[in-house]
Amino acid sequence: MEVYDVMRTTFAARDYTDDPVSDGTLYRLLENARFAPSGGNRQGWRVLVIKDRMIRRRLKEIMQPTIKQYKAQAAAGETPFCAIGESRVTAEQIEACSSAFALVDDIEQAPVLLVICVDLTKVTAFDKDLPRVGVIAGASIYPFAWNILLAARNEGLGGVLTTFLSQQEPSARELLALPADYALAAMLAIGKPKKQLRRLKRAQVESFTWTDTFKGESFASIDEQDNA
Repeated sequence: MEVYDVMRTTFAARDYTDDPVSDGTLYRLLENARFAPSGGNRQGWRVLVIKDRMIRRRLKEIMQPTIKQYKAQAAAGETPFCAIGESRVTAEQIEACSSAFALVDDIEQAPVLLVICVDLTKVTAFDKDLPRVGVIAGASIYPFAWNILLAARNEGLGGVLTTFLSQQEPSARELLALPADYALAAMLAIGKPKKQLRRLKRAQVESFTWTDTFKGESFASIDEQDNA
């Protein structure tokens, strides 16, 4: 596929057909995704291909408290697990929520399930001493994860990246025998989507791009300015 078409049609696919994805196809996805950039080209990613149904079932159980809290905070109008401010949601409200969630409910049947881990000794985090949640280290792992999804789209497949599991890292660490210096970055499911979306809704460039500073003018291409 043409690269812009892949970028504009790679959606969060959570519902798959029963068509299997061969190990050969998965290997090809990873073979191409490995060219993602990372700080110092240290390539600190590690991938677990989860085939064991018992492990999949246990992962689903581990994520249930996180899903319930996510849903309770979203229902209260909050950004779930936001690092800014305190949540007003009570333990009772969280407990009252269902743990049902698209994809997670069917995690045992997903054709491919990957857990993406990162070696923390190999990532640079320039913001580690700032008084806010760190984001810089993600630059050395999420381009790789996204490359997997782009590669899947190119193969006529689809997938979704979730991070629910990371909130329960201590429990997942024991289950997956995760070494002490590694972190859980994401969980990816991949399969043939039951429905292929072609028209994704995203904000226009002018709504999130400014010139020079946050007080600058909204950025628009010369062509767009000429057509205004």
